[in-house]
Amino acid sequence: MTIDRDTFKALQDTAGADFVVELVDAFLEEAPIMFESMRSGLAERDPDKFRRAAHSLKSNANTFGATGLAALAKELELSGLQAALDRPDALGPARAEYERVAAALKEIR
Repeated sequence: MTIDRDTFKALQDTAGADFVVELVDAFLEEAPIMFESMRSGLAERDPDKFRRAAHSLKSNANTFGATGLAALAKELELSGLQAALDRPDALGPARAEYERVAAALKEIR
């Protein structure tokens, strides 16, 4: 399951459906920037930049119930820059899961 529907419904109930649409739209704009920050953090060998971007992605994903994406981002955040540098496509699984999450969010928002 890409999006935990109970978590998403609880967010709508708490924040209001209209505001959740705004949150989803903001996330869909900001997530690619987070991935770019992780990528540039890798290229620049900047562990703080990499970790902050992974942390932000994790937190945002959890907000919407995107538990798979949150878990992948958490793994990136906790394993850190060096572990990511040791894996040729460290961002690939999270990026692929984000694409699934983005499609699901567009559908249910």
